[in-house]
Amino acid sequence: MNKKELAEFLRHRRETLRPRDVGLVEGPRRRTQGLRREEVAQLAGMSTDYYARLEQQRAPQPSVQITTALARALRLTLDERDHLFVLIGHNAPARFHRPSEHVCPTLMRVLDRLDDSPAMVQTDLFDTLAMNPLAVALLGDQTRHTGLARSGYYRWFMDPAERLMVPEETHERHGRAQAARLRAALTAGNDTPRAAQILAELQEHSPEFVRMWELQEVAQSYDDCKTILHPELGRIDVDAQLLYTEYRAQTLVVLTTRPGTESHSKLELLAVIGHQQLTP
Repeated sequence: MNKKELAEFLRHRRETLRPRDVGLVEGPRRRTQGLRREEVAQLAGMSTDYYARLEQQRAPQPSVQITTALARALRLTLDERDHLFVLIGHNAPARFHRPSEHVCPTLMRVLDRLDDSPAMVQTDLFDTLAMNPLAVALLGDQTRHTGLARSGYYRWFMDPAERLMVPEETHERHGRAQAARLRAALTAGNDTPRAAQILAELQEHSPEFVRMWELQEVAQSYDDCKTILHPELGRIDVDAQLLYTEYRAQTLVVLTTRPGTESHSKLELLAVIGHQQLTP
């Protein structure tokens, strides 16, 4: 671990970012050049004290998970991410046609600027890598899951709580869509070994999945229109707009509602409530 070079690299990257670059509000009285240390720490999900000690060359070696979070928080390119890993003393993650926890910087820039629509970045295995605050308010924090449960395909058939967000009359169609998309990910996805592991677990533990898998349906498409059941606001009908990276490794999903509808009013109310909760 090269503490001196790491400290300088982190400080330089922090000072070159503006709050608007990461979706933060830039107040009129701001005197700090670039981001504050506490802002980087918040974006990376770590304590301000630990991040400060990294810049002061006093911290122990960060884990791979923390290094990944720092790269995402500082909006690093792949080259910059790899450099960060080397400075910290880890092997840089593989890049090409391999799964990665590093969210595409282009998608992150778009995500940071979406404050009136729920949006998230997902993989072709339905892992959610990043969400904006409105998406968390609508769907809950889907980035908290670990292991196979990170995949929405796995959770749909194995976690009863996942179905509480979707009307019961659409469960059959939704389940078939999940099985069809998993089949596509198994043959043409970016992490076929993990797709095979998910398949094996579902075949062993979910008779419902086995029934739907035997239909031999295959699809890469996302549900363009769906109804979400919010625990407080009830039914909210949304349309999905998608932006893909190369090889469809990651997808930015933007959920919108049609103006003038009850769903649109509910989403506006949810945005107001979320903003009030985030405002100190």
